[in-house]
Parts: sequence; C-alpha cells; structure tokens
Amino acid sequence: MKKLYDAIRTIPDFPKKGVLFRDITPLINNNALFAESIELFAKQVPSDTTKIVAIESRGFIFGGALACKLNKGFVPIRKFGKLPCKTLKHTYALEYGQDTIEIPADAFGPNEKVVLVDDVLATGGTAAAACSLIENANARVKKVIFLIELKDLNGREKIKKYDIFSILSL
Repeated sequence: MKKLYDAIRTIPDFPKKGVLFRDITPLINNNALFAESIELFAKQVPSDTTKIVAIESRGFIFGGALACKLNKGFVPIRKFGKLPCKTLKHTYALEYGQDTIEIPADAFGPNEKVVLVDDVLATGGTAAAACSLIENANARVKKVIFLIELKDLNGREKIKKYDIFSILSL
C-alpha cells in the first residue's frame, strides 16, 4: 500500500492558490501499481453488480479497466453537452456556482445494480450528484469506490447513505 501512496504526486497551488492537487499520473503510469489498484477495486465490487459507472474524466481510467476486468458493462457520467444521445441530467451546487452531469437515458435496464467509481472523493458534491442521477435512471447504487479520499474535506458526509470504499486516505 505504501507504494500506492508514494505514487500520488502532490502539486501545491493547482489549479489555484491554496489547493493541493493530487496527481494520479505517476500511479497509472506504473503498470504494476495501476494493476494493483484495479485488483483492490475488483475485490470491493459486490457479486450482483451488473454495471460499472464512472465520473468524467479520471474516473473513466479506473472504471473502464474495472468493467473490463469484471466483464461488466461500463456507463459514463459526462459533463453537460458531451453525450450525443438522449440523456438524463442532474444539476448540483458547487462552492462557486453549479454544474450539470449527464448519463445516457438508456444506460440501465430493469433492476440494474451498479458500482460508481471515481479517482478522488473531495467535497462529495459530484459523487452525490452522480448517485442521484443513477437512481433517477432507475438503477441501484450498490457501492461507491474511490482511489483517494481527502479526509479533511468531509466528502463522505454527502454520500453517507451508500457503502463507500477508498483505497487511499489523505
């Protein structure tokens, strides 16, 4: 686990002054560490899961690999205006305004059970919006998994009704 922690690069004052950006690039650039992270994620996926859902954009890195490993379908949650098909949308508040995410309207069949994947749990706003969007699409969120949880930002509070797992806690 120490190798995974050590592979996360911290960049101060990015994208703005006062922010510590957690860069996952060194981890995903190392095939052994990337594979280890996917293995750790795979152990967390309940056996009755039917689809893996991931949040744009870094969540796609882990979600796509995990879906492939587990032979599950993959559903992308995209920023507004990026999907060419009919979509379901969810607008949510940010500390500096609002954002909208979308999912294909036909992403789920009846009784789908999904695992939501993202790279970082920070304030929890995007993860909470993604869970709401999934539920509005008539699927059930079985688990929410992250590579990194930024404990000081208390994002877990916004999604506490779900089963949450983070590989790393910073």
